[in-house]
Amino acid sequence: MNIVVKLKETCISVVPIMAIVLLLNFTIAPVGAGNLARFLVGSLLVIIGFTLFQVGADLGISPIGQKVGASLTAKRSLPLLIGSAFAIGFFITVAEPDVQVLATQVAGVNPAVTKLPFVMMIAFGVGFFIVLGLLRSVFNISYRWLLIIFYGIVFVCAWITDPAFVAIGFDAGGATTGPMTVPFIIALGVGVASSKGGAANRDSSFGLTGMASIGPILSVLLLGIFLSSSGSGTGAGSHVEYTGFLSVMPDMAKEMLSSLLPMAAMFIIFQYTLIHMPPYQVRRMILGLIYTFVGLVLFMTGVQGGFMPVGGIIGGAIGSLSLNWILIPIGLVLGAVVVCAEPAVWVLNGQIEEISGGHIRKRFMMVSLSAGVAVSIALSMLRILTGVSLWYFIIPGYALALVLTFFTPKLFTAIAFDSGGVASGPMTSTFILSFMLGASKASGGNPVLDAFGVIAMVAMTPLITIQILGLVFSMKEKQYGK
Repeated sequence: MNIVVKLKETCISVVPIMAIVLLLNFTIAPVGAGNLARFLVGSLLVIIGFTLFQVGADLGISPIGQKVGASLTAKRSLPLLIGSAFAIGFFITVAEPDVQVLATQVAGVNPAVTKLPFVMMIAFGVGFFIVLGLLRSVFNISYRWLLIIFYGIVFVCAWITDPAFVAIGFDAGGATTGPMTVPFIIALGVGVASSKGGAANRDSSFGLTGMASIGPILSVLLLGIFLSSSGSGTGAGSHVEYTGFLSVMPDMAKEMLSSLLPMAAMFIIFQYTLIHMPPYQVRRMILGLIYTFVGLVLFMTGVQGGFMPVGGIIGGAIGSLSLNWILIPIGLVLGAVVVCAEPAVWVLNGQIEEISGGHIRKRFMMVSLSAGVAVSIALSMLRILTGVSLWYFIIPGYALALVLTFFTPKLFTAIAFDSGGVASGPMTSTFILSFMLGASKASGGNPVLDAFGVIAMVAMTPLITIQILGLVFSMKEKQYGK
């Protein structure tokens, strides 16, 4: 059991945020002894819960994804592949902790949104685009042109939707590709691509996560069009009122159970109709689901009972200072720390070093990502202080990313769009977003328009960084080939 390794990875993610909070508490943003104790207890629950969740995902979710993907391809039934892929994407997303956290944040500041329909819309978008991603792999459809076409549709919808849903929509795309969804989607894509050989297999193994992240953006933007046309207004609202841990936990247990039961039922159906795993693997799957459930309950309890509210309090304290421009350098530090603390980023760096034959080192990759994410969060802080529209960042950013697809090797393009959600992990969707909501409200801004968008900014960075690294690798490969 790799629980010790997972515990170490989770501590690496959470402890730097705890250190920053302690530093700010004892300098420019005191939160009080009670709130500080609440944050520390919440952080402990986040560490334990996320560790158990990751162990459960490794035991009971990722292996099933690969088996289901390979089995669906072996059946050579297109209707079966489409129906199963949609169901998998839908139910996995409903159980995604990052999506649950984002839905809570959005419902707390936008009275036009209720949590369950919001999560359902995101899950529908993920399921639909997972189907498109798998069909792209089966029929060898150009990944580049799919990205260009669907991001074109996204920006058209963003132009006509309610402005309050633009930043939320792009944030949803980054939050969806979280610790529950990504391992299963990658395993599913690898399983489907395994029916091919050589370079076709390698190229098709990546890109499914990047396709899946388009679905939530489009779904939320369409939701904004519907709510706007129906006359439902949106506003800044106020933050969700958080209660004690013991009050939060029963609600979280009920919510997580309702999220996981449909997924467990789906696995049982696959077991008896498709994959036929031996008994010991079934026991591992059941154990994995139990770990996942307990982990999600503890994680969400820690997040809602201590982690998010204190993030909002600190953000509000700094945002209300006369020298609130200090938010920008704080954003730089938070960005650099958060991306270095994400275990998935280190996995991605190792993957790229391996693919490039060692020409692109982990250290160079980490420096590039760290600088990019630091700038992303600093610019997000600037948006809070100035009210500059998100359009001025995402349009040139995504335009550059899509133009690079014409020059970057196909494999690196697929990896880049897959990794968009890797940098925007649990710490971004919990502490940093809460911090920005508090800062926006305290500085007199509109949290719906100004604070949301930070996950989108962080998720956009790897699209550009990794494709540029792909160009570097391509040039080095040509150089060594001479």
